[in-house]
Amino acid sequence: MFVSRDIENMAIQIGSALKSHGLVLATAESCTGGAVASAITDIAGSSEWFERGFVTYSNEAKREMLGVAQDTLTRYGAVSEAVVREMVAGALYYSHAQVALAVSGIAGPAGGTSDKPVGTVWFAWGIKEGQCFVCLHHLSGNRAEIRTQSVGIAFQGVLELLSQVTEVV
Repeated sequence: MFVSRDIENMAIQIGSALKSHGLVLATAESCTGGAVASAITDIAGSSEWFERGFVTYSNEAKREMLGVAQDTLTRYGAVSEAVVREMVAGALYYSHAQVALAVSGIAGPAGGTSDKPVGTVWFAWGIKEGQCFVCLHHLSGNRAEIRTQSVGIAFQGVLELLSQVTEVV
């Protein structure tokens, strides 16, 4: 379980890594409702390495703001690998960032199904003109706990992605 101090420390590390590579970050969030961007902007000076955040809670917002295809949403649902991949691509396309992350899930307490129970959260991370990495987590806890865990996982993924960057994109 992540606590606010862990998240703050990871955000500081992300900022340092992005600045050292001359990169900036954009976020595309659904179930976290802007919590990732909020944790980033809690860090003084984050405007040097954080470009913008997209809070796309509805399918319509995902389509309009990030270019997620209606066919993808219909075929796979908002909580899916395909959607978070398109969210990352859209965040990179519709921003000036070189690095992006996306998160879409079911934080509960309602909204889960047998196929996608509460706590199902998909994550994606990508670099402009580079690869996109995706993973699925099945989290437990109440709504606030699932959202906090999601922020921590999103940050871990950015740190892992940035550890593989060898040159400025």
